[in-house]
Amino acid sequence: MYRLEGRIQHYAWGGNTFLPACLGQDNKDDKPFAEYWLGVHPGAPAMVHLGENATTTLLNLVNSDKFRHLGNPTASKFKGLPFLLKILDVKDMLSIQVHPNKSMAEIGFERESHMGIALDAPHRNYKDDNHKPEMMVALSEFWLLHGFSNQISQTVDTYDFLKPFKSLYEEEGIKGLYRHLLNLPQQEVNLVLEKHAQTIIPLYQDGKLPKSGPDFWAARAILNLSGDGQYDNGIFSIYLMNILHLKKGEGIFQGAGLLHAYLEGQNIELMSNSDNVLRAGLTNKYIDIPELLAQTSFDITIPNVIPVNTVGDQFYPSASSDFSLHRIRLFSEEQKLLKFAGPSIFLVMEGEASWMGESSISTKGVAAFFVEPNEQITIKAYTEVELFIATVPI
Repeated sequence: MYRLEGRIQHYAWGGNTFLPACLGQDNKDDKPFAEYWLGVHPGAPAMVHLGENATTTLLNLVNSDKFRHLGNPTASKFKGLPFLLKILDVKDMLSIQVHPNKSMAEIGFERESHMGIALDAPHRNYKDDNHKPEMMVALSEFWLLHGFSNQISQTVDTYDFLKPFKSLYEEEGIKGLYRHLLNLPQQEVNLVLEKHAQTIIPLYQDGKLPKSGPDFWAARAILNLSGDGQYDNGIFSIYLMNILHLKKGEGIFQGAGLLHAYLEGQNIELMSNSDNVLRAGLTNKYIDIPELLAQTSFDITIPNVIPVNTVGDQFYPSASSDFSLHRIRLFSEEQKLLKFAGPSIFLVMEGEASWMGESSISTKGVAAFFVEPNEQITIKAYTEVELFIATVPI
């Protein structure tokens, strides 16, 4: 068992208080604290505390003896730790995005590398050759866009600015409609959205729009991104997608090809070890419409929200063999023995406890550990403890 220190990502959409409070850090400069990474991704590998002020990265530790630190099954199959665990604080909505499957990620990564595009270049799509299926669990009230809605026909009939595209939708379906909207010239986007914006902005500012409806999020996006009168065509996506409201402890899985965007709240996110994101709008980052359309599934999505288990431990099932996610809660003075066959990262979100494995550690508040396969860990809680465990299913 090794104590971990994650890496902070200061993306512009992040909040200013949640993660600093979790991590016990001052934020006098009022920086956005968007994500806290716990993993081996070379873009921001977690730090390992070895004792006596010695540290290394988790990537270096794992690479020093993969079969010891990962176990034979994981080291043989994945050649490294196959997942990345994060805490996110979403203050401003993220881009409309999709992640590639494994084969397309490999092709895209090789193509861009052959083209000589630097890994940190802003116009690079593929930062690695891996897919990025994701499981997320809400730490607060959490809002997100998740796949194409089964109400698109009614939506096109309801909103005046979408009615001119009804025949296109009837003839070419979701794919034809979405491709057309994303490829509209900027001048036409402005003409289509301006009148609607004039209607919904005053309602938003007066607090008269419900978060469950697309007008609320469209108005927020317009105010955040269209101050110069140039409307972001990602706003169209809000009207075509499922708007989900997750309560604390609820989860949802998002696989390759599923269009999605986080809107507001804090969550735990567990994904394959990748940073590949293809974007379609609502962002100042690089957008590649043809590449995104090539990777997107245009099937209707019926959301499968994983309900919170109010009693006992919880497992969040996913379609990925790269990772599994567990939520463990302990009462004050409760003791529990844990052992997992695969390599694991333990993330404590709250509480005070002692941890006994091959080493002994005491924690209070947010803390994280890397735990080797089949290592027995005994937890003794001194207060109520909430613990998330990311591991490789064996």
